[in-house]
Amino acid sequence: MKLNGTLSNMKDELKVVNSDTDEHIFTNAETPMRADAFALSDEDKMERISHHFREIMDTLGLDLTDDSLKGTPARVAKMYVKEIFSGLNPENKPAATLFENKFGYNQMLVQKNITLKSMCEHHFVPIEGVVHIGYISNGYVIGLSKMNRIVQYFGKRPQVQERLSIQIAEELKRVLRTDDVAVVIDASHKCVSLRGVEDEASSTVTSSYHGRFRNQNDRNEFLKHL
Repeated sequence: MKLNGTLSNMKDELKVVNSDTDEHIFTNAETPMRADAFALSDEDKMERISHHFREIMDTLGLDLTDDSLKGTPARVAKMYVKEIFSGLNPENKPAATLFENKFGYNQMLVQKNITLKSMCEHHFVPIEGVVHIGYISNGYVIGLSKMNRIVQYFGKRPQVQERLSIQIAEELKRVLRTDDVAVVIDASHKCVSLRGVEDEASSTVTSSYHGRFRNQNDRNEFLKHL
């Protein structure tokens, strides 16, 4: 990952550019959800998704009596609800246990290259990359694997990378009880490489800096570790 001076100047409120063909719409830091999003059980949702995906496949002209295809609608439905979009359900939010910082570590802690797998909410194709997290203890520390789980939870939903950066940072601030949190995401978007411009080389970098990480020296130290 190559970071230059432009990254240091990125702000949390990221500017969004719209085009006539691919509108990049970023409304707010909350995932857009209806008030009745959880009125249906997971089983009901899978039944509905399976039915509608079968209609999509049928419309495409696929033979749903073929042994290889007839189970696909149910498989897709289960994948959507139980796996790649499971982060929509707050019941799946990871419980993050805090520990007192008894050893008095008061320097920056950085966990980098956390695997990110998400889905673009504009085309429902994958976003893949890495997340780098830094924080400075305010008397508490968190288990390292919990940071991975927080990334996974917010990644397992239709996403916009800017929003994802902010959601991870805000959750870490809440859990760690400190504002001294930094998040950087470097990811490739299949909506760019599989369709449209079909550019396989580019990646997108977003950041969310808070507390002491807004200070140039602390931010530079964090970026140096990456």
